[in-house]
Amino acid sequence: MTKKPFRVGMIGYGFMGRAHTNAYKQVGQFFPSDFQVILKAACARDAAKAQVFADQWGYESIETDWRKLIARPDIDAVDICVPNNLHAEMAIVAAAAGKMILCEKPLAMNAAEGRTMVAAVEAAKVANMVWYNYRRIPAVSLAKKLIDEGRLGKVFHYRAKFLQDWTINAELPQGGQGLWRLDAAAAGAGVSGDLLAHCIDTALWFNGSLSSVCAMTEVFVKERQHALTGKMEQITIDDACTFFGKFANGSLANFESTRYARGHKAQYTLEINGENMSIAWDLHDLHRLQIFDYKDESKIRGWKSIHVTDNSPDHPYMANWWVPGLAIGYDSSFTHQVADFLQGLSTGKPASPTFRDALETQLVLDAVLESAKTHQWKDVAKA
Repeated sequence: MTKKPFRVGMIGYGFMGRAHTNAYKQVGQFFPSDFQVILKAACARDAAKAQVFADQWGYESIETDWRKLIARPDIDAVDICVPNNLHAEMAIVAAAAGKMILCEKPLAMNAAEGRTMVAAVEAAKVANMVWYNYRRIPAVSLAKKLIDEGRLGKVFHYRAKFLQDWTINAELPQGGQGLWRLDAAAAGAGVSGDLLAHCIDTALWFNGSLSSVCAMTEVFVKERQHALTGKMEQITIDDACTFFGKFANGSLANFESTRYARGHKAQYTLEINGENMSIAWDLHDLHRLQIFDYKDESKIRGWKSIHVTDNSPDHPYMANWWVPGLAIGYDSSFTHQVADFLQGLSTGKPASPTFRDALETQLVLDAVLESAKTHQWKDVAKA
């Protein structure tokens, strides 16, 4: 069977550019589809660095102007892997050019900007998706399956945290290629948009809409030298963010994220408590799902650790990988996302989260930051 070309134009060559490209290279080996992925062009302002990236990862060509990349007739899909402040303009131009779009998270700098992106892709009727990859870790996908089967019963609590420690250094500069996440002009928000966005996306997928939130944020280092200007500039992004809230289904929410938790590099954990079952997951042990099932006999009732590596349909994605018992890693979640996107193109059922799905996360983030600013409860706007 002749496969359809899926010609990728990658904008950006950093950590996520590598993660996404690895997924494009892996997907056809493990998840056969109607499409042949072709790494057509990589784009970055620095031609030399773009060429090094292209040579290492197998892109056929480079561009230094993202508008030229989008305008190329030999590009089918544009992957946006750049700082948050560039997402909207690139996505809107790509949509107008009729390109499919895969955009890094969070969707935008704020919900108003996100709405313009949703309007653009929906008006152009182009396939679109946002890279909330944790949905595609098999243990997390299995949790979703159990929830959708109604096994938890009525949900009472949802709690999640994402902890890091890489900014505990007052001498660390802000801005530039490596540290744009500390620059409000490029990132829009701090740990809320970078880390909590993942937690919120998963929560909305698992448990439905959040209706209201109450939050607080903190900036522990008030000024940092800017890497590009050399000047000491005020820090306005959040170093830490904690919020609680209420879901539309009546359950309570408790979320925390920080870059000031010494000893934690990427600890993302979540737990859901229902009337019949509780579920817990930890990114540091990503192939295991912890389950407490109250329906078990009392003499054997307790927390169970499910090793999500079976190659039967019961364990999402694993039938395409290795034999049971052999775990896969973080990188595979991106491969799964590409596989689902391509399947969506074949079936006509778009893979989630779409731009519209990701807008709901943006609306929660806006409410969280506004609550922290005003010290008041805030309702979450509707998408």
